[in-house]
Amino acid sequence: MTETPPAQPNDPQSGRPGQNGQPHGHGRPGPGQPGPGYGQQPGYQAQPVQPMRPEDEKLWATLIHLGGIIFAFVPALVGYLVLKDRGPFIREHTRSALNFQITMAIVYVISAILAVIVIGGVLALVAGVLVIIFSIIAAVAANKGQWYKYPLTFEFVK
Repeated sequence: MTETPPAQPNDPQSGRPGQNGQPHGHGRPGPGQPGPGYGQQPGYQAQPVQPMRPEDEKLWATLIHLGGIIFAFVPALVGYLVLKDRGPFIREHTRSALNFQITMAIVYVISAILAVIVIGGVLALVAGVLVIIFSIIAAVAANKGQWYKYPLTFEFVK
């Protein structure tokens, strides 16, 4: 009786599941193998990112700065994630607005902690006024097509 040698893990002739792109039991992919639906669909090609027109960049930058007054960091975060690849002007304005809004969120948390003493309420009031003033200044600069950097801001997003 002749014995067949055991199949080697990387042997394309082995026929063992989970090797060389073959399904790993019950139709599931093996370790290191992409799952079903992974990658591009047949006939699908990723569309290149279309740069925005300068007027559109100015409009969106203005809206993101003004949106920060009411909705805190949400407009800056969404704008940064969605529009950052559409042009250098919108990328810089959304990044700047996001850094400022994150900094102000930290100030609000600190003021809430300090609310036990009177200084917390004063700090929150000052932060709210600064958000309104600096956001309006940034929105005006963006609308004019000028670059703007918020003062008193830590750089979290580079």
